[in-house]
Amino acid sequence: MNTNIAIDAHIHLDMYEEMEAQKIVSELDQFQVEALIAVSRHLASCKATEKLSLQAPKQVYAAYGYHPEQEIPREAELQELLEWISGRSNDIVAVGEIGLPYYRRLEAEERGERLDYSPYVRLLERFLELAAKLAKPVVLHAVYEDADIVCDLLQKHGIQKAHFHWFKGSPQTVQRMIQSGYYISITPDVLYEEEIRELVRSYPLELLMVETDGPWPFEGIFEGQVTHPGMIHKVIEQIALLHDAESSIVAETIQHNTKQFYNLLTSG
Repeated sequence: MNTNIAIDAHIHLDMYEEMEAQKIVSELDQFQVEALIAVSRHLASCKATEKLSLQAPKQVYAAYGYHPEQEIPREAELQELLEWISGRSNDIVAVGEIGLPYYRRLEAEERGERLDYSPYVRLLERFLELAAKLAKPVVLHAVYEDADIVCDLLQKHGIQKAHFHWFKGSPQTVQRMIQSGYYISITPDVLYEEEIRELVRSYPLELLMVETDGPWPFEGIFEGQVTHPGMIHKVIEQIALLHDAESSIVAETIQHNTKQFYNLLTSG
């Protein structure tokens, strides 16, 4: 067993069956995982995540938001969610998952349709405004050209603490994000996806985290397995190889990055 402690910086804990989610949390010590950053997709998801975080407050840290790869919520629904999050500002580590619907747009284009992005941009801005008001980091779903739009919006709203999860993008976008000090997190697909391996080589270790995005399934050595936070140790080992660095130093750096970004250094 890897003795390095690690943090899964992005997991949809509420998307597992409740018993499975509780089992995962109960096994974290066994798998040398210190904590999880549990993100949310909508109000019901936020409430389920809150319940899980209350059951294990030193292991499950909640982020609340609205995932962009779905229909735009009605205004009343959105307002209820924004107010719900605002009322829990002391209990969350970030606003997220939020972003832009890249894959939804691709699916629309494959059907010969055009997805209007303007409502999604406005929706994202509502959450960025909330994050700025609450002084919270943001967890972002924004890949390829969408990341450039999001970078513009982050600057517009004065948000500096941004975490792009499972990021993919052009070298120019990567350099822009590095210069802005934005963090990215790496999933188990770094073990078999050259695009992600190249991204890791080019991104500073000081701006990296690791994640599973569970319960999203993976291939390679994880084929057929239920996605578990314990997988992040293999991700850390791969990052160490790609950065030609000691695995223990990489693990320590990534753990510190995550704790510092999510303000967990004094959380106990």
